[in-house]
Amino acid sequence: METQSCIKIYKADRKLEFWEKGNLIHTFKVGLGFSPNGHKTRDGDGRTPEGAYYICTQNPRSRFTLFLGISYPNIEDAYKGLEEGLIDEGTYESIKKSIQELKRPDWNTPLGGQIGIHGKGSAYDWTAGCIALDDEDMKVLWELAKIGTPVHIYK
Repeated sequence: METQSCIKIYKADRKLEFWEKGNLIHTFKVGLGFSPNGHKTRDGDGRTPEGAYYICTQNPRSRFTLFLGISYPNIEDAYKGLEEGLIDEGTYESIKKSIQELKRPDWNTPLGGQIGIHGKGSAYDWTAGCIALDDEDMKVLWELAKIGTPVHIYK
């Protein structure tokens, strides 16, 4: 899906930026996974992924205020999981096809899933790997980010 907006998340700085047509529109403070250092590689590791993703789902009735799902695992994540024996070839191909079609990849694999941007607070790192904003900030981002919006997560 073609879009002129994007989300940039800087884990080390605990911030999320929303860009529109090359202009920085908003900067928000974020909380991360409970074990935020390093790239997410498996379910339950408490890490927030790093890499190129996109918004693949929206849940307005999330228990975390609002939820924008991101397309973790991406093809690179799935390939690493395949190489390490965490997933099989069929699971890899399924994830690859979903990403190529800009859909939500399988979230029920040993790689983990259900990673997204949501509310309920940015004061500390408490999620299972998601990016958490304060509720009021999440409401602002919800209005701006659409399905297909690119999400770039940096160290």
